[in-house]
Amino acid sequence: MDGPLAKAEPATLRYRLLHAAARLVKRSRNLILRIPETWPWAQEFAAAVNRVRAIP
Repeated sequence: MDGPLAKAEPATLRYRLLHAAARLVKRSRNLILRIPETWPWAQEFAAAVNRVRAIP
């Protein structure tokens, strides 16, 4: 993560994730977390998820 979330405490990250107006959608046996693009940390969270998925 970059910016202010790079140095955030785990509690801060957890709070921001759990208080997002997101929907959990099931498609083709996969669970997808839909986060609105207007959410202030949407881009940073998406980048973090992509980095985790890239780990072999």
